[in-house]
Amino acid sequence: MSKVVLITGGSSGIGKAIGEFLFHKGFTVYGTSRNPDKITNSIFPLLALDVQNVESIKHTVEKVISISKRLDIVINNAGVGITGPIEETPTDEMRNNFETNFFGPIEVMKAVLPQMRKQNSGLIINITSIAGYMGLPYRGVYSASKSALEIVTEAISIEVKPFGVNVVNVAPGEFATDIAAHRYHAPIVEGSVYETPYKNTLNMMNTHLHTGENPTDLAMVILQIINDKNPKLHYKVGAFMQKFSIVLKRILPDRIYESMLMNHYKL
Repeated sequence: MSKVVLITGGSSGIGKAIGEFLFHKGFTVYGTSRNPDKITNSIFPLLALDVQNVESIKHTVEKVISISKRLDIVINNAGVGITGPIEETPTDEMRNNFETNFFGPIEVMKAVLPQMRKQNSGLIINITSIAGYMGLPYRGVYSASKSALEIVTEAISIEVKPFGVNVVNVAPGEFATDIAAHRYHAPIVEGSVYETPYKNTLNMMNTHLHTGENPTDLAMVILQIINDKNPKLHYKVGAFMQKFSIVLKRILPDRIYESMLMNHYKL
């Protein structure tokens, strides 16, 4: 019997790449999208789900279980980017980002855990970000939302392990996807003290996306985690220097590391 996988945000980018890879490996894959009717090129079923709507989450999880009679793997991939100087980013947009990137995955976990406990087995993979390991300039809110999810995963992993459920974090670096098109960008304010550095940072970020890693490489790591009977709690996936930046943060004095980031972003 093939394992049943539910992937939030499965219509594009990393979620789509993971779904297609697992589908070709013989898994029963369900993806989700807020507007699945607009997606015509998915090779696996796409169900309607809005991670900011608890009833939507419950309905879709119940539908998957009704069809497949079980739910083995959940990949919390749905997320949105946000950029801007903290001082000039609307607080409502910050809250909206946390609703999707932090509270959304929590609600998905709440919805799937009863079934996984019933099965006495299950795997939840939370897609975070290497950006969640450091406060990046003009991406502070995004970094904070992903960091918060990392910490919650550590806690819930302990809570549900007695029920046969594993929960892990996978933190990608820069991958070649269309994530930039879905980010909220605080406007560049003409005459602002942040105008030039923010504009330059945005240009650098967008350049990195076009030269990022292949999403299939991340999908291969996901398969390795699925096949591991005792998966690790944290996985970092990306270019060497992106992963090494986490090591540097751990061993360098804070202000030296801060200076390195400022130098990298030419600030």
